[in-house]
Amino acid sequence: MTRGELPHGVHHAHRQWARNLISLTLVTVMMLLALANLIDVYGDPIAWAAAGVPATLIGALIACAGTVPALRLWWQLVFLAVSQFILGPVIALNGTTTAHVMPSLDTLSKGWADTFGSFKYLISITPPIGTADGSLMAVWTMGLWLTFLAGIFAVQGNAWLSLAGVPPLVAAMALSALLGTGTGWQRPLCGTAFALLLIIWLSWRLELFEWGRWLSSLIIVALAIGLAAGGTTLTSQPRLVLRDRYNPPLSPYDYTSPLSGMRSYIKDHKKDVLLTATNLPAGTPVRLAVMDRFDGSVWNLSDSSEAAGSSNYERVGTSIATEEQGYPFTATFTVNKGLADSWLPLAGMATGVRFTSSGENTFYYNADTDSAIIPSDTREGMTYTESGIIPVKPTDKRINQAKASRVSQPEAREVPDSVSKLATSIAGGQASGGAAATALADTLRESGWFSHGLQGDYPSEAGHGNYRVNKLLAGTAMVGDSEQYASAMALMARELGLPSRVVMGFLPKNQEGDITDARTKKTTGNTTVTEFTGNDVTAWVEIKLQGLGWVAFYPTPKETKIPDENQNLTPPNPQTLVRQPPVPLTDPLRDKTQAKGQSSLAGADADADSANLFWARFQRVAGTVALYGSPLWALLILCGLILLIKALALARARRHGSPQTRVAAGWNAISSLAEQSGITAKGTRRDQAESIARQLGTGGQALTQLGREADYASFSGKAVLSSQAAAYWRSVDRLRKTMLASLPALRRLKTRLSLKSVVILSSRRADRSKRQRTATRARTPKKGTKS
Repeated sequence: MTRGELPHGVHHAHRQWARNLISLTLVTVMMLLALANLIDVYGDPIAWAAAGVPATLIGALIACAGTVPALRLWWQLVFLAVSQFILGPVIALNGTTTAHVMPSLDTLSKGWADTFGSFKYLISITPPIGTADGSLMAVWTMGLWLTFLAGIFAVQGNAWLSLAGVPPLVAAMALSALLGTGTGWQRPLCGTAFALLLIIWLSWRLELFEWGRWLSSLIIVALAIGLAAGGTTLTSQPRLVLRDRYNPPLSPYDYTSPLSGMRSYIKDHKKDVLLTATNLPAGTPVRLAVMDRFDGSVWNLSDSSEAAGSSNYERVGTSIATEEQGYPFTATFTVNKGLADSWLPLAGMATGVRFTSSGENTFYYNADTDSAIIPSDTREGMTYTESGIIPVKPTDKRINQAKASRVSQPEAREVPDSVSKLATSIAGGQASGGAAATALADTLRESGWFSHGLQGDYPSEAGHGNYRVNKLLAGTAMVGDSEQYASAMALMARELGLPSRVVMGFLPKNQEGDITDARTKKTTGNTTVTEFTGNDVTAWVEIKLQGLGWVAFYPTPKETKIPDENQNLTPPNPQTLVRQPPVPLTDPLRDKTQAKGQSSLAGADADADSANLFWARFQRVAGTVALYGSPLWALLILCGLILLIKALALARARRHGSPQTRVAAGWNAISSLAEQSGITAKGTRRDQAESIARQLGTGGQALTQLGREADYASFSGKAVLSSQAAAYWRSVDRLRKTMLASLPALRRLKTRLSLKSVVILSSRRADRSKRQRTATRARTPKKGTKS
């Protein structure tokens, strides 16, 4: 080495580091632009950045570590495993760590499960999903692994290998779009910036970028952006979102009618405290369930499969999107003994629900009815905090002036004639929807009488189906409780063309049954407590009015308005011409309490399926474990990419260039395989052949022969036929297989996955070596000449 070579080598190393640093920086920026599609999925840019930015930077650093020979491949895999299964869970599941720094056993186990389960969580939860259930592991996994895969190609000395870094970047953009939402103004900006950076980076790496034409390039880019933006505004832009294709495994038709079990709360827990609400605004009702489907027997829940105006119960995270305006609040609910059902008590319009125990946070929310279902059922001791909005209560004047909204609802079936006749006689002449609804509620409340029908009460049958409603409106006595009056008013409103639904929940009532603020007690400081008993479980009606939304009406008479046998209990305008339904053979005074069955299987079909139930369950569990229970898929993808790169390099060396160049590249393939297996082979081709044969412990005749043929092709000056180059490569392939077979199994695997000296297979490298040897031979004086 001469003196002048040292500064040149240092300068080249500095240029290489600068080029790698620029490439990794651009890869990191492009990855963050791709992952930005998930910001509104989480609903919190800070939470997204807390996971996405560190994961992307760590992935780039691990890729950069590959430029140091001692840290290649195996150490990189160790760094990736530590980052994925230790650092990632500490950030995404920080609440389970010790002192918010050290990972606990729960942190590691949940981190392992959420590495794969978080992607399913993203498409099964309605955005914004928040940061519960390790949802941040999805953006952490994408940022870490895809940045690493793009980065290892971005720092390769061969510029054309940078093209292999494009698929991970494009995959990040596509995957983020599939997991994202169908709205958001930032997506076009991020996509445009991503495309520009990708084009500029590749042009620079492939030395196709001409700085002298920056003005014309800028004009072309501006025109392209203008044409693309203008074209997209003229056409529809449907976005494929996996969340829209995913059907949550919950159907409201599988649940018993909530209203059918209302009287049991009053009978068994009339004075028992079932629910305690802390810091709930005074006088605020608490919902249990909202029902808009009447099948003649019961009121029950529906979804969009039965009516376009109905919403679905969708699994939500810690945050719930809403556009409603009103008074914000934050209240904590504690479930007490006796309240064990599938309906989660909530107040107002929820914007977020957080459970004290992390194992109790799976529930489904209906954004239209502001009600929730918890499949695991409420139980004693369950505590959760709700953030929400209490809508502004409209004045009576605004209600009376409001018209009815147009909403598609499930058709009410088997409605008795008494409902239509009485509704028309009470409010048929009202000019507006709000006034008609008010007239119905006032008439029922003033004309009716109250009784739960329990022991010691005036006789009042349970149920709210067509038989019981007809008896209430057309019988000899209008006596009942909120179950009957709410059902009757909702059906009467439907007959008048008013969108109606029945709500069951807790009301902070006084002795007369009216809502009162006095039920809310102040404790220490500004804390308030409201205790709801079984007697507070009530049903009421909501009517949707234009400009006001769903407005609550309470048609039940005062609870102190108790009838006796000496009073006239006849309903107003009794309908004597109504045809009575036939009396059921069993329990004629009770309605059916179970929702209508949805199964279409006959008994024989069910028996046939049950025989294979065990194997079907076993296959499902085994498939789930195979898909989500192992990180081998990531390692297999990485190994597959390495093998693909090496195969492409060999194929290019085999076919690219002149026959002399291809022969030289064939010997390079042998020497590179030797270096990848850990063999040190330097000097001339003869020296390399002897060194490889000695260290492998195999015969060197084939190696020496191939070395001589490569020397002949390089230095003889005679033409080499293409068929000779092809035959030479066939010999090279046989020799490479022999070399691999002579290695131990573990060393052979390491050799196959090693990327060391892959660049030596480049034809330009072979041509450059040939030119250098030719020039050296030309400078060497021939025998008998003067130097």
